[in-house]
Amino acid sequence: MNEQLNEDNAVRERHRQRIEQMRRDKERQMVLRRNIRKYAPVGAGVLAVLLLITAGTMIFPKKPADRQTDTVPTKQETMADNRGEGTKGTGLPGAGSDGENGTAVLSPMSRKIRILTGMLGAGEGEQVSFGAECVYEAAGQRSYGAAPAEDVFTVGEALSSGDVFYSKNAILIDLESNDIIAWKGARDRINPASMTKILTILVAAEQVGDLEDTFTITLDITDYSYVNGCSNAGFARDEEVTVRDLFYGTILPSGGDAALGLATYVAGSQEAFVGLMNQKLEELGLAGSAHVTNCVGLYDENHYCTVYDMAMILEAAMDNPLCREVLSTRTYGTSRTEQHPEGITISNWFLRRIEDHITGGEVLCAKTGYVVQSGNCAASYAQSADGRGFVCVTVGANSYWQCIFDHVGLYEQFFGGNDGHF
Repeated sequence: MNEQLNEDNAVRERHRQRIEQMRRDKERQMVLRRNIRKYAPVGAGVLAVLLLITAGTMIFPKKPADRQTDTVPTKQETMADNRGEGTKGTGLPGAGSDGENGTAVLSPMSRKIRILTGMLGAGEGEQVSFGAECVYEAAGQRSYGAAPAEDVFTVGEALSSGDVFYSKNAILIDLESNDIIAWKGARDRINPASMTKILTILVAAEQVGDLEDTFTITLDITDYSYVNGCSNAGFARDEEVTVRDLFYGTILPSGGDAALGLATYVAGSQEAFVGLMNQKLEELGLAGSAHVTNCVGLYDENHYCTVYDMAMILEAAMDNPLCREVLSTRTYGTSRTEQHPEGITISNWFLRRIEDHITGGEVLCAKTGYVVQSGNCAASYAQSADGRGFVCVTVGANSYWQCIFDHVGLYEQFFGGNDGHF
């Protein structure tokens, strides 16, 4: 008996030390981030001075008499200048421009970048890269991308109907025409919070073969979720759950335990899985403005995207049958286990609560998120009465219900009371 008690006490002590170590690591990260914020302006000032000095040497070059030799342009450089490669202002090396519609096309066949001129808050004549669509002609894969419609509704402090609009960033895309029909701060960098989990299940769905295979929840997973204050599906340590349970647990209750379990099942570790997530962003043509550092959606300065990027991720998820099924499920019961003999009932409360407020259409899929830095946010997919599909992403509402009402307001603006037609 005493030996058993000693062993139990030893396990508890190791567990306590593990959690304390995680807390100390997190505190060190916070101190590091504060120091970066504190000294970054100084570093930026030094960099600015160096850039000014460099610019000065370019503007006021040495006199010809002081030069030892003159450089003659190579044949390749001359040809590049004649072709107009490296179009000024696009920020895209090797991009040519057609000059009229503001479209720049990279020389590799597999990629094209859409450039918008004088839009999204850009100055007159300024070229702004809004988003990229990745083209895989050889592989026959679908490309993703969206551009503003001719008449774009810029979401301000209030919708034209007079309803208040709360979110700081928003975008609404018509998936049939691939038109952006409404936006607000659509190219601003945001933290996607738990909307990240849409990408998590999309990457996992492309790797998983057997949804009935099982995975054992480890102490590392429960500790990670606890220390970082994640919402959870409710799985217990040493509980053996199905991979299907992990998918639904990741989305419906936004379970950090389920998301980390899914990542570990697919790639062996969260770090390896994050590599797959960033690879997927590159395949979708979003790597220039989106990057992730974790599969859960925890805040990190290097974990970011735009609402446009998130809309493209959700569109890709809609094309995956498993992701579409999971994102559209309102209530799900997990498998029965020793720890949960009746299973766990989990719900997508965004879908259950928004359905009573939509007319002229239906919100079919959704994923919410929240961290202090992004406020309440959500990505949703809806269909108008005539079957037309739309993706909506909002970020920066002060409450859960404000986030819901912003989605309602945007959808109603375009198909409410109009028989689903614009």
